[in-house]
Amino acid sequence: MIEQTIDIATKHGATTTFIVHPERDGPHPVVLFFMDAPAIREELRDMARRLATAGYYVMLPNLYYRKGVMEMKDLPPLAEAEARARMFEFMNSLSIPLVMDDADALLGFADRDPAAGKGPVGAVGYCMSGQYAINFAARWPERVGAAASIYGVRLVTDEADSPHLAAAKALGELYFGCAEHDTWAPLEMVEALDQSIKSGNLNAEVELYPGVHHGFAFPQRLVYDKPSAERHWERLFALFGRNLV
Repeated sequence: MIEQTIDIATKHGATTTFIVHPERDGPHPVVLFFMDAPAIREELRDMARRLATAGYYVMLPNLYYRKGVMEMKDLPPLAEAEARARMFEFMNSLSIPLVMDDADALLGFADRDPAAGKGPVGAVGYCMSGQYAINFAARWPERVGAAASIYGVRLVTDEADSPHLAAAKALGELYFGCAEHDTWAPLEMVEALDQSIKSGNLNAEVELYPGVHHGFAFPQRLVYDKPSAERHWERLFALFGRNLV
């Protein structure tokens, strides 16, 4: 595998981005990997590597660069309650328009890199970033072949860019993987999303993972559930395999 960590210029500065792709048989289709709320860490880079081994040019940007945050290991240790408050402060500093500006810059960088394919691109977002992956597909309907939200939050809101509305603007295939037990995306929200997707006859799927909790795909979380985590990888590889060619 080929790995690099570089600063990619954006409208608001530069986002330090981990890029990984296979050594051979390139160029490879681009996949944007949007991080979850706790910040960049080796756990996420390992997940990006696993995705890249299937033949993708994976970009994992640091979305907290505006706050001067690099990655989790660089943050000073705090008591649990304080650390949680800090995480929410960072998370709430973001918005869909801000992250879309970053995504535009990432896509522009990939378009200039010979190692990156110039065909359909993909996106995946976990937790706070599920909404970003779906909105990226809506922002670039002619470019994004597939996007996935994994236990995404704020799936149905009153905002114009709510994922349940943005989904209708996407042309690529969409996938929503939701945990049965999720304070941030309760079952009534998942059901409302599913109804919206079905009523719109969209090229999308909402799948409920029974018996698991928010964060089940992260190996270092206490709620990690290996069977469900492997199912989510199966779904991602199939989704991108169908559409990023």
